[in-house]
Amino acid sequence: MNYESISQSFSSYFNAKPKFIVRAPGRVNLIGEHTDYNDGFVLPMAIDREVCIALNPRDDETIRLFSLDLKSDSVFNLHSLTPSDGWIEYPKGVANQLLKAGYQLKGFDAVVTGDVPQGAGLSSSAALELATAKAFAMSSGFEWDAVEMAKLCQRAENEWVGVNSGIMDQMASAACKAGYAMFLDCRSLEIQHVPLPQRVSVVILDTSTRRGLVESAYNERRSQCEEAARWFGVKALRDVRLDSEKWKIESRKMKEERELVFKRARHVISENERVLEAIEVMKKGNVKRLGELFNESHESLKNNFEVTNEALNIMVECAREQAGCYGARMTGAGFGGCAVALVDDENVEAFVKAVETVYKQRSGLEASVYVCKASEGASQV
Repeated sequence: MNYESISQSFSSYFNAKPKFIVRAPGRVNLIGEHTDYNDGFVLPMAIDREVCIALNPRDDETIRLFSLDLKSDSVFNLHSLTPSDGWIEYPKGVANQLLKAGYQLKGFDAVVTGDVPQGAGLSSSAALELATAKAFAMSSGFEWDAVEMAKLCQRAENEWVGVNSGIMDQMASAACKAGYAMFLDCRSLEIQHVPLPQRVSVVILDTSTRRGLVESAYNERRSQCEEAARWFGVKALRDVRLDSEKWKIESRKMKEERELVFKRARHVISENERVLEAIEVMKKGNVKRLGELFNESHESLKNNFEVTNEALNIMVECAREQAGCYGARMTGAGFGGCAVALVDDENVEAFVKAVETVYKQRSGLEASVYVCKASEGASQV
């Protein structure tokens, strides 16, 4: 991101220099898919794609935002917030939650831009929410609490925007550390920063397919997971292990009577165990086993949770065939969007070219490929 260019854009639009520049990153989930709403474990990493806001505080309660990417101007007042539609609902929702939580807010003039691909499952919305929260922290002078801000931003997305997201996206954008993945316990919100393997690149592979109408499929998966938790007599599926007596006894009966529910439960329970193993192998620098866990995760998402699509399966196949690829899996909610691969640094250039070529031959679609660095959570520039 070119911060000098954003500063100049602010100057030409508002005829003044910005007092603050803040940014918040998108994220890729390395492993731990569809575990978040089951009180489980996830392992996201903030990426070096972000939403950036240049701003000047105002003395009144007006928020004036100009989107460089959309070339559109939006204005709202902090004390007469009303829902409408469009991208401005994310900043409005954040303002609403901050006010409800008792924060004293001041208005500001701002220019907003970002390079997180939209609709690719890389959390462009969480990046915008956290960048907005950071902008309010700077303009209004309150202390930054990453976990508290992540919770408020999640609430903004759930209640104001009306998207029923888990906490992972906002936590990753708020609290990740450069050079590390972030292990998150979605029940306790405890976090642990886990070092990424040396000389290995995280590569995001965008299939150019978008999720479309998956709300009903997503809600169906959630209710099947809740049904499975009731079957086992636990609060959530994170409380069941594959080596437990409970699983051995109950799962046989479930498989016979409710096969789909059994498959969904098997994915979530095994995926939680893969996340916990991933942390251990990362600490030991065992990238070979980490790649195997990626592969196992994808097969489970494909066969047990059934949330991949043809493009994702082709993309993962193309990635796994290349020299230096340790493993690949779909990432995000599924039904389209992105895969993520672990690739040896020495092979990464050849990997990118080969995957783009082979994917187009097999799918007829153009791939967008991003070699990512693990970046810092929301911060002032």
